[in-house]
Amino acid sequence: MLWVKRLLGDLGEEQQDPVLYEDNQSALKMLDVGKFSNRTKHIATKYHFVRDIKTSGEICFVYCPTKDMVADLLTKPIGGTRLITLTFFAIIFYVQEGHILAVGTSTGTVELWDCEQMKRLRIMDGHSGRVGVLAWNSYVVCSGSRDGTIVNHDVRSRDHNVATLRGHSQEVCGLKWSSDGKHLASGGNDNLVNVWSTANGAPHTTTDPLYAFNQHQAAVRALAWCPWQPNTLATGGGTADRCIKFWNVSNGQLLNSVDTKSQVCGLLFSQNYKELISAHGYVNNQLTIWKYPSMNKQIDLMGHTGRVLQIAMSPDGSTVMSAGADETLRLWKCFQPDPLLSKKEKTVTREKPSLLKQSIR
Repeated sequence: MLWVKRLLGDLGEEQQDPVLYEDNQSALKMLDVGKFSNRTKHIATKYHFVRDIKTSGEICFVYCPTKDMVADLLTKPIGGTRLITLTFFAIIFYVQEGHILAVGTSTGTVELWDCEQMKRLRIMDGHSGRVGVLAWNSYVVCSGSRDGTIVNHDVRSRDHNVATLRGHSQEVCGLKWSSDGKHLASGGNDNLVNVWSTANGAPHTTTDPLYAFNQHQAAVRALAWCPWQPNTLATGGGTADRCIKFWNVSNGQLLNSVDTKSQVCGLLFSQNYKELISAHGYVNNQLTIWKYPSMNKQIDLMGHTGRVLQIAMSPDGSTVMSAGADETLRLWKCFQPDPLLSKKEKTVTREKPSLLKQSIR
């Protein structure tokens, strides 16, 4: 950690002092006592500089209980209960503008962190169960919980809870704002999809759903809004349903339903093509690319040996990352822009010369 920090500093990249979380209290005590005991005399002298590093502030050492050590997800086999706890502690989302990170915890709170200062800003409560999903819309972050509620938090205000939505009878496992920020979609373990509209143009929602769709036969975790048709919502059902459904939230109509023959765990629309990618669990744990709106299957991307838990798209829309229950992350370059099309678009959008700069003849 120290080597990387100093290397980046030599390259001109200013770094904040990193924080090292440690669950061994004895090791932390050794840094504070100022001397070694007979039980620690076997430690080589070259490692004593750690105390100097702490004193100088180059690295900040912070105690973290073992039960909350998220790094254990990547370093050791852990039990099912603790896996769920640490996984849901790691539900994190950045605000669209800026460097504020929202973290949903297993205790039912939402924490805001300043990633530049590496400092927690506040803790917001409102749930009685774990927070499993988060969605930002401007300065409002919405949190969905196991208790079945959705809380709209205005992060600017001391009284942050501006609305509590009670449209689900079981855990909320999916939340997604539309690209224009006018609608929030929520999916739950009660097989419901609710669509909420904003309150008088504010970035938070009304307390009553605009629509409640109950056509799915399993939990709905996968949600995606069409980037070129903001009123079109795609939803995916679990193992007992296996369908991707498309909704027009302007009138509440079901546009199409496709049986994928597999549990739907995630959905993303391509930014570069009129295509959709879906992530699946049982039976094949694959990713599938579809043409939209015909929903003709283009290809199955195989590789995961366990259920695909999450998918995310790169900022340029060319690459999809998938995280699986097989403890692997995979990168798929499936939406690379057509260079000829990009060149054509640049030619079309080239700025016309100002008439004021043209000479008069």
